[in-house]
Amino acid sequence: MYIYEYDNWTDFSYNPQKIMPLLEECHFLQGRLISKMEMLGLSQREEKILSSIENDIIKSSEIEGFILNKSQVRSSIANRLGIKISDSVIIDRNVDAVVEMMLDATQNYEKPLTKERLFSWHACLFPTGYSGMNRIEVAKYRSGGMQVVSGALGMEKVHYEAPKAEEVPHLMDVFLEWLNSANEEDSLLKAAVAHFWFVTIHPFEDGNGRIARAISDMLLCRSDCTNFRFYSMSNQISIEKKSYYDVLERAQHGTPEITEWIHWFLSCLKRAIDDSYKETDVVLKKYSLLQNIRGVSLNARQSLMIEKLTSGSWFGVLNSSKWAKIAKCSSDTALRDITDLIEKGILEKVPTSGGRSTNYTLRDA
Repeated sequence: MYIYEYDNWTDFSYNPQKIMPLLEECHFLQGRLISKMEMLGLSQREEKILSSIENDIIKSSEIEGFILNKSQVRSSIANRLGIKISDSVIIDRNVDAVVEMMLDATQNYEKPLTKERLFSWHACLFPTGYSGMNRIEVAKYRSGGMQVVSGALGMEKVHYEAPKAEEVPHLMDVFLEWLNSANEEDSLLKAAVAHFWFVTIHPFEDGNGRIARAISDMLLCRSDCTNFRFYSMSNQISIEKKSYYDVLERAQHGTPEITEWIHWFLSCLKRAIDDSYKETDVVLKKYSLLQNIRGVSLNARQSLMIEKLTSGSWFGVLNSSKWAKIAKCSSDTALRDITDLIEKGILEKVPTSGGRSTNYTLRDA
């Protein structure tokens, strides 16, 4: 039995005791991230926005098996937002259309979501009228049945069968009326419910997952009260793709009590915001360090290693042998480089509980 076979199935409910603490934490993290972003300079903030939107678009497509050219996506976003980048490339119209859809969802988040707007999004996803090798119905609700299937030909497994096509227009009217209404429902809860509600109706022949995530992003922008994107929900969903599909399937086979889905969505959102906060913290620390060492004389090896240490991708400890390997110099030269940076207040020794090797880290600004 599917969820939509219950009477009044869209009267969704949840267990407040399981949801409210997580909801409050997500709101706190949203505010903390936005405050952190305000500390960035204009160019850093633009880079963060560009990267977040780029991740959202690329990862949302990857979840459905569509691989977009990263450079083209980045160039298209930069062109539309008026951000200057050094590596702009020629953009395929299919990529440009997908970017147009996502930016309409986030940059125009305050506008009502209408049937016509949804159809325009769908047309952006499939500008040629084809999904892969198959011609599909574009910019209109599906006219046939819809199943979510996996497995090889002859060994398919049906994970979900959507409501009948003739029911879709009415179901979507109810959904859009609820979405656009100024009800008192919490903004993050609304994003979670809207995502689930839309993919459960599955109104289009293809592209439902990507549009559902665009709707979520639109509602998250409303929650953040800004069209700047500082974190990528789609990137986090991509990381957790298996559990995403598993919890969706269980909820669609369950009752209108959707606590598990809402809890998963908010937990995923929490991790997306938290990861973005950590990345932003790295950027700020790098900026602060570079400001402090402006005018300090550094050799090429020292400049290389400081760049690596502030890149956010450094793992493990720093010692003289690792320095020598990366900077391609002798151990004695590495130690002289490190000692010089300690004297200049850039590096410091890490307290250890024994062992032969001495480790080092960047001194806090």
